[in-house]
Amino acid sequence: MPKLKTKSGAKKRFGRTATGKIKMNVAHKRHRLISKPKSMKRKARGTVTLQPGDANLVLTYMPYLRG
Repeated sequence: MPKLKTKSGAKKRFGRTATGKIKMNVAHKRHRLISKPKSMKRKARGTVTLQPGDANLVLTYMPYLRG
């Protein structure tokens, strides 16, 4: 069986938690932060776990993240 390729954009953006869920960073917190509300910047701290449907899509991009 040949090796499967991982999408390079996905491997930079997603990771796995200890319980097996897919985690990601929150978007829109890199630049132009003055024009964004304080509550939005506060909610964008840290990482977020994906919903099951989105996580299944990400796992198709990263075949070796499944195990």
